[in-house]
Amino acid sequence: MASSAVDSAILKLANIQLNELSTSSSPNLQKNLSILSPDQIELGKMLLETGQGHLFENWPDPGVDDDEKKALLAQVVLLNSSYPGGLASYIKTAKELLADSKSGKNPFDGFTPSVPSGEVLTCGDDNFVKYEETGVKQVQNAAFVLVAGGLGERLGYKGIKVALPMETTTGTCFLQHYIESILSLSEASCREAQGECRRDVPFVIMTSDDTHERTLQLLESNAYYGMKPTQVKLLKQEKVACLADNDARLALDPNSKYRIQTKPHGHGDVHALLYSSGLLKEWKDAGLRWVLFFQDTNGLLFKAIPSALGVSATKEYHVNSLAVPRKAKEAIGGITKLTHTDGREMVINVEYNQLDPLLRATGHPDGDVNCETGYSPYPGNINQLILELGPYIDELSKTGGAIKEFINPKYKDSTKTEFKSSTRLECMMQDYPKTLPPSARVGFTVTETWLAYAPVKNNAEDAAKVPKGNPYHSATSGEMAIYRANSMILRKAGVKVDDPVTQVFNGQEVEVWSRVVWKPKWAVTFADVKSKVRGNNSVSEKSTLVIKGRNILIEDLSLDGALIVDSVDGAEVKVGGCVGNNGWRIEGIDNDDSSATALAEEVRIRGFKINKMDQLQQSYSEPGNFCLKP
Repeated sequence: MASSAVDSAILKLANIQLNELSTSSSPNLQKNLSILSPDQIELGKMLLETGQGHLFENWPDPGVDDDEKKALLAQVVLLNSSYPGGLASYIKTAKELLADSKSGKNPFDGFTPSVPSGEVLTCGDDNFVKYEETGVKQVQNAAFVLVAGGLGERLGYKGIKVALPMETTTGTCFLQHYIESILSLSEASCREAQGECRRDVPFVIMTSDDTHERTLQLLESNAYYGMKPTQVKLLKQEKVACLADNDARLALDPNSKYRIQTKPHGHGDVHALLYSSGLLKEWKDAGLRWVLFFQDTNGLLFKAIPSALGVSATKEYHVNSLAVPRKAKEAIGGITKLTHTDGREMVINVEYNQLDPLLRATGHPDGDVNCETGYSPYPGNINQLILELGPYIDELSKTGGAIKEFINPKYKDSTKTEFKSSTRLECMMQDYPKTLPPSARVGFTVTETWLAYAPVKNNAEDAAKVPKGNPYHSATSGEMAIYRANSMILRKAGVKVDDPVTQVFNGQEVEVWSRVVWKPKWAVTFADVKSKVRGNNSVSEKSTLVIKGRNILIEDLSLDGALIVDSVDGAEVKVGGCVGNNGWRIEGIDNDDSSATALAEEVRIRGFKINKMDQLQQSYSEPGNFCLKP
């Protein structure tokens, strides 16, 4: 058959296919069928069936903008393939959720809240140490997943968030700290197993279009911070289509009639990406048992992970949410047990603006109130999850990793007929338990806020507006929280650490503790710290103490200044005596001052810089036993 006859047959078949859609005709699509492949015609049919005929309304005749028309359908292919169930499923869910939103349907209708069961830990006590020890043993059976799709723009930082220095005493960025923590935990796990280390602990980073290349570049230019490149996998999350109206019509990009507008779908995509990547099956086949999820800018998290993993192993939780004590009505979601009138139960994060009205509507007239502990009985969710791998795979094999979504359209007025701007479906990593069966063992682990939670997410201007007494969650408060946590851990280990002083930086009143920083290889558990601190030790408030070696013992040290000690793994160094010098001083900067513009962004967003005036700095590059005692 001649090629023209083949083309004619295809065109005829395509016309029949499209004409089957009696309720939706698209003359502009029909007249362009000759430039499309059979697969593209099928996509066109699917779009018409789902009420998306407007996408073709302004298509000119064949021969005009043909490449752009095909590019639109290529974008549809990507949107279709990167969403569990495809674009038709996305549009169907969107229509249902938009109808619920317009009618004001309560997502918790029929549910009664109650306080779930979980474990509350106190850093440094026997129970905490016992759970830490159990958790460390489990690390060699774990995989770590970092959700890192965000840029630092909201912080006033142009880079990716994981590249931001966690603290400026050493300049260690978040990604370096996370990798070094995982490596140190893995080594400790091998030692606990008496050398039977079976594998390199896998580390997955979920990236986005915004962060993928820069994350890869950061890893490659720093030799993966000591990890083997084969240990690290990057999974890139795709965006989802925006919606223009309550009929879930896909929104065209304001700058192009051949491009659908897209926005991020949320960190809940991590579940579908892990499932479709095949990594979960690989891990199960390799004998792994746990998957730990964490987010990109919480410098304290790894202080809580060993004990929380120990809780998961001891209680055999399928899902363990890390949590912190939460004041009633505080702007952080609460871990809540929900029981439906039909008998369904789930333990889930309920956002703070939904928890109080839900309690009031279900027989708690005062809503969310503090109990005798001074905190709400509903612990604060910090978006760090530990999942048991077997039940996780079983669940995802049913859902494909799709997470219960929500939609948050901004309406122009009370009629709820028009949006101020396009919206989209969103999903959250911590909503995974919403689809679990009642038999699932879902619990939580609460650790003190000072130990586990200091996210860096607000810029200086927004942080300065936070009411006094509430957390700033800024680069300023995030850095100060690291010094506070390390100082308090030393105190619990028996070191006399001075009380902090209060200072104001970037309009935020913060406690300034002694600047104590150590590498994870020195200590990843409280027991590690306790074993390396002996005798009578004291650290003044103006002091800086940086410990970078594995076998550095602090014994009868009196520090009033700056001390930096570094050593190779084979060197054992005893540090003691009186160390006094002018040290390193924290100095506030005025961002309105012209001289401040010369400072790096990561300094300006903190509102202070460190003036390194004087220090005792000692490095030990050879194995052996050494003593540093001025």
